[in-house]
Amino acid sequence: MRTVGSLRLPLPLPLLALACVSEHGPLTNRMAQSATPYLARAAKQPVSWQQWSRDAFALAARLDRPVLLYIGADDCRWCGVMDREVYGDPLLGAMIDSLFVPVRVDRDERPDVAQRYATAVQLLAGLRGYPITVFLTPDGAAFFGGTYFPLDDPVTGRGLKQLLPEVAKSYREQRASVLQRAELIHRLSLGRRAAAGVPKTTRIQFETAVVRDAVAAAVQAGADLATLRYIRATDLLLVTYERTSDSSYLTPARAVLDYIVDSGEGSIAGSALDVPPEIQRAGWLRDLTAAWAATADPRYRDAARAVARRLANEVASTVDRTVFADRDAYVLGAVLDAAAATGDSAMLARSRATLDTLLRRVYARGRPVRHTVVGGSGGSSGRAMIDDQVQVAWACLAAHDATGAPRYLEIARDLVGVLDRDFADSTSAGYFEAAATDPAAPALIERAKPVLDDLLPAGNATAGRVLLRLADATGEARYRRGARALVDALAATATGAGLRASSYLAVAQDLLRSR
Repeated sequence: MRTVGSLRLPLPLPLLALACVSEHGPLTNRMAQSATPYLARAAKQPVSWQQWSRDAFALAARLDRPVLLYIGADDCRWCGVMDREVYGDPLLGAMIDSLFVPVRVDRDERPDVAQRYATAVQLLAGLRGYPITVFLTPDGAAFFGGTYFPLDDPVTGRGLKQLLPEVAKSYREQRASVLQRAELIHRLSLGRRAAAGVPKTTRIQFETAVVRDAVAAAVQAGADLATLRYIRATDLLLVTYERTSDSSYLTPARAVLDYIVDSGEGSIAGSALDVPPEIQRAGWLRDLTAAWAATADPRYRDAARAVARRLANEVASTVDRTVFADRDAYVLGAVLDAAAATGDSAMLARSRATLDTLLRRVYARGRPVRHTVVGGSGGSSGRAMIDDQVQVAWACLAAHDATGAPRYLEIARDLVGVLDRDFADSTSAGYFEAAATDPAAPALIERAKPVLDDLLPAGNATAGRVLLRLADATGEARYRRGARALVDALAATATGAGLRASSYLAVAQDLLRSR
């Protein structure tokens, strides 16, 4: 016996027997039917990739096999390496199809799936990043996984040719321990901690101070400060400084911003290995806009204008590009707020026109915003997730604040109504990651409420900020009450999460400031 990760697995089956496998059994590669180019390209691979669907997991249950879930993205260097060097191997493809049901997911098409299993892999292996390679039971619970795996590594046993037989045999012969492990990871990934109760101001301040100290330590250590976690933490520090005027929060925030301003585009290029560059820039732009408001330092104003103009040009181009509503709206919200704060009327007009185009494609009154638009004129998918609703609502509120046009306020109000109708938890405050009526969401494991940051700020954190911004715009206290209930209900999940709770803590600070 030897240990692989933290799961004890038997020694590999002889590879000679697997070399004779040439049949793919009941599986057929279904990637040609995919909506995104990233998935469609995998149609040529000798692996019988399945879509993320009820049918794939039902097939795994019928065959009594684990699921090999692979999550990648176009903006991921090591995903490209695995596609070229690992999943193009015919022998490996035959091995996978004989032992597993392989399911492939585009991180950007299904961020809810990606976030769930990114958390599971961090719990299983202590690893973060993409690609995600994780093995699941037929009900969708993770029991073993990691990120990048090479094709063949007989010395360490970490190549897929060595690991796959071990994982499959462990699933067959150690089923009870595998299921027990999967249940534990499932509970932990949903953030099932002891209830924290109503968060007190001291608790919010303590958690915020932990983030401040972590950023200050990173500054002193010369860490790469342009990563998303420090960008989000800087937003929290600036919000806290605005509320408290405590310079101990402003100092590390300015250190992060000065590092990025001085490094320029090089800092973004060096930090965004697995992150869409526009998401990196939009987060940075939000910080620069807030810093300009807090300090009146013209360096931040000038940098914000430059970043916003670049983003406005990039997001305006949708020809031959798959549009994800949450990502485009996140960028547009940042650009619209920056344009208003820096007085750039031309950029404001352009980004408003781009928002109008996005709304025509993904929004209809009384219905959830749809996540995906394929190509320049393709239809939108039937899938709807929390990030789509809250990011589009935020962009509309930014457009309303910048222009005074009432229709943007009405769209934001309508989308909050959709959240309450389709995403809300009937037993507690907060919103689930996907709509209850979403026909494309497999009923595998219970829905989660996103509280911790991932590629985008956490869905519930953004929902809270949307509610507070609506309260300011309309004067209606019910929105502020909704934000308060959300912050209170989700405190247990955010407590102790460190930098990943930055956006949750920021909305808590906003709530304290708006008392």
